Amino acid sequence: MPVVIGLALLAFWLYCLFDVITTPEDQVRNLPKVLWVLVVVLLMTVGGLLWLLLGRPLQQQAHTPGGPAVFGGGSFGRATRRPPAPRGPDDDPEFLRSLDRRIRGEE
Repeated sequence: MPVVIGLALLAFWLYCLFDVITTPEDQVRNLPKVLWVLVVVLLMTVGGLLWLLLGRPLQQQAHTPGGPAVFGGGSFGRATRRPPAPRGPDDDPEFLRSLDRRIRGEE
């Protein structure tokens, strides 16, 4: 049983360390990214918990049809907007009309 708990804590620590390293610097909250890496490395489990509670970007996503998602980032969870995602050709009504015209031989 102690081995399983040890492996779970190691997996948690590695997840938190990887998450700190891969999070963009402008989205890290409360401390600079380098300090968060040091906190997670030196304090291990407690550092991982601190990262998840205080440093990780807030993931508040508002899914609005046709609109960009809102997510937390920056200092103190200030909300910013993502650029709109590229649309596929099958989502573009004008493309579908032009394709229909080409198939019918109107162009």
